[in-house]
Amino acid sequence: FGQWLEVATKTEPNDPTAMTLATVGADGMPSARMVLLKGHDALGFVFYTNLGSQKARELAAHPKAALLFHWKSLQRQVRIQGEVTPVTAAEADAYFASRARDSRIGAWASKQSQPMQGRWELEQRVAKFALKFGLGEIPRPEFWSGFRLAPSVIEFWKSGAFRLHDRVRLERRPDGGWGQAPLFP
Repeated sequence: FGQWLEVATKTEPNDPTAMTLATVGADGMPSARMVLLKGHDALGFVFYTNLGSQKARELAAHPKAALLFHWKSLQRQVRIQGEVTPVTAAEADAYFASRARDSRIGAWASKQSQPMQGRWELEQRVAKFALKFGLGEIPRPEFWSGFRLAPSVIEFWKSGAFRLHDRVRLERRPDGGWGQAPLFP
């Protein structure tokens, strides 16, 4: 994955870290949206959000999800499935502190996924929190954090001539290692 992401970062024209996050609601209805990958390592794939958002509420109730990276210009995609857990407070604090100041203010101002009366309501809230924090430090709100998806399945897909694509599925074994199998396109 790291090798493919490195290539995408150098060549993909827009948002090489953009990924589709699919969750499921209490009614069993799937829901998908684009989020940005903010870290990946042997433990999993990390993204951040408002904990009042639809995705965060769904993950709290059903802590399993799927991710999809699609790099159209490279004709590659990676599908990932796994269990989701919250990141540590220290991880969330560190990432929040690395964000642009306006993005930190935006995190305070947005009632993500909640209805608003109009754009002006958001703009008023941004002004309110910009004034509140002035030039001082902007702490991470308690309602803002991240999640880590620990992969149990990873599938790599690469376009092939005449739709004879290359697909490889990796599945985590009970011993923690990975099994690998090529798939028909």
